[in-house]
Amino acid sequence: MTSYRPGRLLPVLALLALASVPAAAQRDPLTARTKGNARAPVTVYEMSDFQCPWCKRHAEQTFPALEKEYIDTGKVRWVFVNFPIVSLHPNAVPAATFAVCAGRAGKFWPAHDLLFRYQGIWGPLKNPAQYFLTLADSLKLERGTITRCAQDSTVVTEVQSEAEGSVRSGARSTPSFYVEGGLITGAVPAEVWRPILDSIYRAKSARPE
Repeated sequence: MTSYRPGRLLPVLALLALASVPAAAQRDPLTARTKGNARAPVTVYEMSDFQCPWCKRHAEQTFPALEKEYIDTGKVRWVFVNFPIVSLHPNAVPAATFAVCAGRAGKFWPAHDLLFRYQGIWGPLKNPAQYFLTLADSLKLERGTITRCAQDSTVVTEVQSEAEGSVRSGARSTPSFYVEGGLITGAVPAEVWRPILDSIYRAKSARPE
């Protein structure tokens, strides 16, 4: 079921700021997972699970159009927030951890794309760590660095804190999207996104009389 509920949620970033993330991990971790102009009138927080098939559908079928039409044009800033639902997706946390570590090396978005592209391969694995190292090779990331990062407890804490923040923001499933005070749920097509983003953009960009 898809919905947009305006004006009923607390900002995701404010919730994340309250999470118990160790000081060492508080290097504005969302910066590496952000696309678009920092001054864009509209900000979207995508709460997503790398093992979720609907998240894969959004990433591959909808996001490219939104990126071209709204992010690249300076209208929208897009932020990825980890929301692994471990009760359904046992490899979601290791995948998120790999993505965070890739992000620390400046390659979150390429890792994001590879994780969704090959979800059908690593998703069923009992232990996907070795497969993630092959993705690191594709990204030209040093295996030892990625392994050490993935074994850092603060990285898992960061992922878990984001998941807790997502729940507090009102998200109950993936993908969910916090958009300027409202929540969109589900892998909805670009045709559903456009009138919502256009309306918010016009309202935020309007000059006061």
